[in-house]
Amino acid sequence: MSDLYFASDLFGELDRLQRQMSSLFGGFPSSIRSSRYGAFPGINIGTTDDSIEIVAFAPGIDPATLDISIDKGLLTISGVRASPQPEAGDNVRRYAQERFSGNFRRAVELPQYADPDKVQARYADGCLLISVGKREASKPRAITVQ
Repeated sequence: MSDLYFASDLFGELDRLQRQMSSLFGGFPSSIRSSRYGAFPGINIGTTDDSIEIVAFAPGIDPATLDISIDKGLLTISGVRASPQPEAGDNVRRYAQERFSGNFRRAVELPQYADPDKVQARYADGCLLISVGKREASKPRAITVQ
């Protein structure tokens, strides 16, 4: 058995390789359920016995500018994220810009058991929290044996 020696940090090398692969493939999604690289807002989706819980990470957005709709099983979140810095002009030269600003739209396909009449949304601490209720027929229930 031979000993391997890496002159640098192994995890650093793996990170570099991942960045190179991402740039090579232009940020294609890693799976069919993935969204495009850098999609805004980032979201987490989970479920409870009674609802589907969606958290959209949208710091710095005025909740009054958000538009949430459900149509044919598709939940859509759209709005505008203003830029906190002055626009590029004669006096401002940008060297890098990583923070997204402008119009955005994000769509999530809901499962068939989602009830579009039972939707609640609130904005807290930079997160848009959306709860979509489940239809009664899809909720777990105990069955007694006779």
